[in-house]
Amino acid sequence: MPRTVSEVVDRDVVTAEVTTTVREVAELMRERAVGDVVVLDGGRLAGIVTDRDLVTRVLAVGGTGADPVGQVCTPDPVHVAPGTTLEEAAALMADNAVRRLPVVDGDVVLGVVSLGDVAVSRDAGDVLGDISAAPST
Repeated sequence: MPRTVSEVVDRDVVTAEVTTTVREVAELMRERAVGDVVVLDGGRLAGIVTDRDLVTRVLAVGGTGADPVGQVCTPDPVHVAPGTTLEEAAALMADNAVRRLPVVDGDVVLGVVSLGDVAVSRDAGDVLGDISAAPST
């Protein structure tokens, strides 16, 4: 039986509401030692923001720490259900050139599965190559 993302998902997900400021999100990233924050709108998945996003979508364009994270996050990110196989998750990552997928059950965000989670669970050579070769989003 194929392994699923529910077996490897990082359930210690860091979240912020769409109205949270970029500065507060950056502080969360520093405090929790993470590179991504799942953005919620009333508790529902609205987006995801990475440390790279803060640089390219805020600092590089003259934004400020007071900007709401909902304006700079990747909206409606590709996500998976807990029963998604690792193979399917890897294909989604490669097809969409992303390194993290929120894991959602109905309206509830359970966690995030990362490229690293998938890589340690299977032969990652092909997946890592596909994702690394894909253009940035």
